[in-house]
Amino acid sequence: MNAATARTPQWNAEVAAADSARYARCIAVSRRVRWEIDRDVIRGRDFDFDRTFLPAGLSLVDRLDFLDTDERRFFSQVQGRTYAWMFGLCERFIGAKMLQTSGLHWLGDQKALEALVRFSDEEIKHQELFRRLEALLEARMPDGHVKTAQANSVAQFVLARRSWAVLALVFMIELFVQRHYEESIAPTQELCPLWKDVFLFHFREECQHSILDEIEWRAENARITHDERDAAVDDLIALLGAVDDILRAQADADAAYFVAACGRPFGMRQQLQLLDVLRRAYRWQYIASGARHPRFSSVLAELATPAQRMRLDAALVSIVPED
Repeated sequence: MNAATARTPQWNAEVAAADSARYARCIAVSRRVRWEIDRDVIRGRDFDFDRTFLPAGLSLVDRLDFLDTDERRFFSQVQGRTYAWMFGLCERFIGAKMLQTSGLHWLGDQKALEALVRFSDEEIKHQELFRRLEALLEARMPDGHVKTAQANSVAQFVLARRSWAVLALVFMIELFVQRHYEESIAPTQELCPLWKDVFLFHFREECQHSILDEIEWRAENARITHDERDAAVDDLIALLGAVDDILRAQADADAAYFVAACGRPFGMRQQLQLLDVLRRAYRWQYIASGARHPRFSSVLAELATPAQRMRLDAALVSIVPED
């Protein structure tokens, strides 16, 4: 039997028809907003290092009152470089997961298949975009920036977990892409034009991706038993813990890089404060802003039991305590 048709009775014809219409709308929007890296985004430009990259609402630089204007700007650029690299890292496993998920639709709804194949194609393009950006940044920024995780190793770890958990993580990521752009990047006028455009175009395609993530997460939820979902919640907790391990290591590396590149001494208390801000910023950017997104919370409330949600929330609070 085709796996796409082997769903529980919860997954009825009315739901399937509604999903098919949503797939079709995602395809239409994907065609309309389609962009190319050189023609639409880079357009022969380079980064303007006299401008801010990551806005203060995401970088939390306002908590570092001992930095001067140039140092604040450089702090945003260090974080901006890591921000772009992290998306490239995540999109390695997201693209692979969507290709894997498309197999459920090979002999089923062809709108679903096209939507997920387009999704995967866009994720591959995004990876190429972020590789291109890293080359531009490498040429202009001080030597010594370290990436503390390898994309294929991270992808192998993520993809080994249950689909319910992986789809939940992907949904969180797509939601925080939108949240960051709408709440922080779009309203900030002083950002480097190229850097801002990168995340404008990225945002335009990710909006469709989050819709598809939700559809596939709900479908996977309908396929599995309570016990399987219970195990998948543990997998999601493990994935969040692994993300936090990457973020802590990258924050350590970025703090050391920033201090070395600034070329002036920082006291021990200041260095610890820099590290604390970077860890808080990264945990907000890559975990809390997705896990605490209203849409994620709403869907999770439908799919998981109160006890399962309590376990997930306890794990989240242990990583990112609410201020």
